[in-house]
Amino acid sequence: MAMKILFGVFFLCLGSWSYAQEGGEAPMEKTELDALYSAIQGFVGNWWNGSDLYPDPCGWTPIQGVSCDIFDGLWYVTALNLGPTHENSLACAPNAEFRQQLFELKRLKTLSFFNCFVSNRRSSVSLPTGEWPKLAGSLESLEFRSNNGLTGNIPASLGNLTKLQSLVLLQNGLVGEIPENFGNLIKLKRLVLAGNSLTGPIAQSLGMLSELLILDLSRNLLTGPLPTSLGNLTSLLKLDLSDNKLGGNLPSEIGDMRNLTLLDLSNNSFSGGLGQSFENMNSLEEIILSNNPIGGELKSINWKSIRNLVILDLSDMGLTGEIPDSLSELKKLRFLGLDRNNLTGNPSPKLATLPFVSTIYLFGNNLYGDLKFPERFYGKMRRRFGAWDNPNLCYPIGTVAANNAPYGVNPCKQEEEEEEEVKLMKLKPNSKASLEEANLVASDGNSRFEIEGFWWELMGRTLTLTLTLTMVLVINGLL
Repeated sequence: MAMKILFGVFFLCLGSWSYAQEGGEAPMEKTELDALYSAIQGFVGNWWNGSDLYPDPCGWTPIQGVSCDIFDGLWYVTALNLGPTHENSLACAPNAEFRQQLFELKRLKTLSFFNCFVSNRRSSVSLPTGEWPKLAGSLESLEFRSNNGLTGNIPASLGNLTKLQSLVLLQNGLVGEIPENFGNLIKLKRLVLAGNSLTGPIAQSLGMLSELLILDLSRNLLTGPLPTSLGNLTSLLKLDLSDNKLGGNLPSEIGDMRNLTLLDLSNNSFSGGLGQSFENMNSLEEIILSNNPIGGELKSINWKSIRNLVILDLSDMGLTGEIPDSLSELKKLRFLGLDRNNLTGNPSPKLATLPFVSTIYLFGNNLYGDLKFPERFYGKMRRRFGAWDNPNLCYPIGTVAANNAPYGVNPCKQEEEEEEEVKLMKLKPNSKASLEEANLVASDGNSRFEIEGFWWELMGRTLTLTLTLTMVLVINGLL
């Protein structure tokens, strides 16, 4: 009996669903359907007639970029993606605009715009300010990518979207400061605000985002020091603050982010040397600190404690001192950039024992002495071993074939050449006197031969004259 009832209910529902499809009726609330079509028309243009093209936008005739789910037996829009992400995607019109109907999609979880607002329009577009709290109960992901015509400040009302797990505002034309109330977005796992023109400091409140995995604020105009509150982001995997105007010392709290795998602080104005707090970050795989006047010495860190490093870029940082042997303990290292610093000493050939290394840049330093790396290392690395522009660095002649010699490095001079240079250097302090002395030595060396030749010539001439006079006297009968 129970089975008959279940089969009856099933066929009744199936019949009702088929009737709705055959009658052209979408199983969606009219207010939801109207809001969807009006919102799309705001971005695509009024020419778009969704009711004719997609009578069932969540069923048999779905709209590209629109996803739905069923709640209480009815379809609701859960995702809306605008822009040319796919071949059949909805492309935005030149006069695209936000309509309030967008914020009436009460089950919307994902909203994204790609290359939808471009700068060649008659007027730029700003993000709405007061409507976002209407989506606070559902929205989990909000993305604006590559919209250079999207300008203005980031509205503080985005801080009310407390269910957000991903907020991406990438490569737009946004300006102003990061809203302080972004600290309310405690469920965020990804915050990307890169590629805008944001100014001001990094908000201290971002340290409250304890579930954050990715923080990317790169390629902006941010200023000020790193907030110490960032040390609270113990779940963080990737931190990219490169290409800003940040400065000051690196706080020791940075070492509390022990799960961090990527740290990119390049192209800023940080200073104060490298702290030992880096030794606590043993999950790091990439450290990129290049183009900062950080200064200090490499030996201030026991590098083998960061044993998972794959990329280490410390170029153009004003580093001094010698290259420590502990770098050769980084057995996973593939890239080592120490170029354009003030490093001294002789580079250790232990660096050649790194099993996976493919690039080592040491150029533009004050390294000196003979390079003692094996020839096969030079042959394998070629120009990816960069040691040029170290005036007192050379490679020994006879140990390396000419075609495998390290690029841009001069061969070491032979002992005879060095001795000759020493002699010349000894002459240099009083070059005039030395020149006279050299001339005098040369003159003394030839004087015996010149004098002896003179006397022989004189005696020959005297004998010739005597014989001539004698013959004259004989002829004249005087003898």
